[in-house]
Amino acid sequence: MDAKDQIKKTVTENEVVLFMKGTKDMPQCGFSSRVAGVLNFMGIDYADVNVLADADIRQGIKDYSDWPTIPQLYVKGEFVGGCDIITEMTLSGELDQLFESKGVSYNKEAADQIRAANA
Repeated sequence: MDAKDQIKKTVTENEVVLFMKGTKDMPQCGFSSRVAGVLNFMGIDYADVNVLADADIRQGIKDYSDWPTIPQLYVKGEFVGGCDIITEMTLSGELDQLFESKGVSYNKEAADQIRAANA
């Protein structure tokens, strides 16, 4: 299976997927750490893909989404964005709305705490 097929399989078989540098338990860059931290704090059940472990996946995900940077978040097979977009969506409440519209369970109280801490 080539990288594109592997990526497609991953994003379609998991409700939420984060392509990142490192893992959700041990991020290897600040941007990946920020997005993983938000998802972890909000109690999102998500698959993490360490792009540092496979150069084909690292380049392949950029080609797949036509987005040049990592991390990349996918919800129900749809590309949502990278660190800046996820940060903005979290602070505006748009990420909550996305999870609700897609039927992804999350901790609303935790999301509110993130916004309160950044107000």
